[in-house]
Amino acid sequence: MSMLLQQRECQFDYRQLFARQEKQLARLIQRVYEKSPFYRRKLDEAGIKPEQIQTIQDFARVPFTTKSELRAGYPLGLQAVPDEEVVRIHSSSGTTGKPIIVPYTAGDVNIWADMMARCLAAAGVTRRDRVQVTPGYGLWTAGIGFQAGVERLGAMAIPTGPGNTDKQLEMMEDLQTTVLIGTSSYGLLLAEEIHRRGIKERLALRKGIFGSERWGDQMRQRIEELLNIETYDIYGLTEIYGPGIAIDCSRHNGLHFWADHLLFEIIEPTTGEQLPPGRQGELVITTLTKEGMPLLRYRTHDITRLRLESCDCGSPFPMIDRVLGRTDDMVKIKGVNIYPGQIDHVLKLSPGAGSEYQMILTRSAGKDHLLIKVEVRDGFDHLQVSEECRRNIKSRIGIQCEVAPVAYGSLPRSEKKSKRVFDLRETV
Repeated sequence: MSMLLQQRECQFDYRQLFARQEKQLARLIQRVYEKSPFYRRKLDEAGIKPEQIQTIQDFARVPFTTKSELRAGYPLGLQAVPDEEVVRIHSSSGTTGKPIIVPYTAGDVNIWADMMARCLAAAGVTRRDRVQVTPGYGLWTAGIGFQAGVERLGAMAIPTGPGNTDKQLEMMEDLQTTVLIGTSSYGLLLAEEIHRRGIKERLALRKGIFGSERWGDQMRQRIEELLNIETYDIYGLTEIYGPGIAIDCSRHNGLHFWADHLLFEIIEPTTGEQLPPGRQGELVITTLTKEGMPLLRYRTHDITRLRLESCDCGSPFPMIDRVLGRTDDMVKIKGVNIYPGQIDHVLKLSPGAGSEYQMILTRSAGKDHLLIKVEVRDGFDHLQVSEECRRNIKSRIGIQCEVAPVAYGSLPRSEKKSKRVFDLRETV
């Protein structure tokens, strides 16, 4: 972390931030050592005593926490408080194995609601707004997390939950919803349906807050164009709290994160080396104030960077870039590493290209092949759009690929998250 502390030209004062966080960090290390059998064992195995961690630089010695460890601790192996202090649990989907179950204390629920209310306020939501919450409720964190933030802020929550597009639009019109919350994929689906039905003028929408998946500027532009609203990118993970740990403001220069509750590090994904502000790498998060299941140096696999500049919106909180992709979503073809966010950028630079695409990777005769299906907006020549995309991919990313133009709206839409990368090389 010495590289971090050598930054002297930052507009944002990371030295001051780290100094504040070091005090919280020392208390956190002591608390988890005393109350979490998982972390006591982990620190003992690493030969670390709590009193040895006093600075951010010392913290580099603490081993990372991984998702596989959280799964191995199923159901409550990382709980750090007695059962009587746990007021709620949430869970990941568990689609790739055992789910991760996260216990919350009353204090955790309160802090999460505060962070979510901060996010809404940063997006310009006020007590006069009517906020339609379309993410799922139940074990998933999103629905109830957003609702708690809306209520903490004092706005009106419309908890429609996911699906049933006809009902969503009926409520949106009848209740004159002003703020729409959901996944970006569902935001696009709703925007296109509103456009198809020609009901935009009957609605009162002015803002959209979308998260749960990485989405690019091209999709943002399309949603804003169809609905005539301003959109905001909100970030979070079930393992940390849920959505609401970072959001972009009206300047849209990056996502502000709540550094009084969370310590963000950026590491080189392969070596684990800490990287200075301004360098792109994998985001690692430590929960400074969480009680039920605090996490030390949790590897998110999300690719971003700490922004060097302060935001002219006036927020005292630092920023990260919008997430470029995930280390486990990265594909390597012809010696080049590609993240989905790079394809988004190319589409933005290619007139006539829609926001939706699919990357299909295959292998034949020992060689890798990349096919990118790209939607073409109405009124544009398919061949010209595909050639422009192909040239931009070559010049911006550095690889040759085939681009297949498809009709606008022909790629699948989703009420949840859209799958865009199909690596078929291991199945043939």
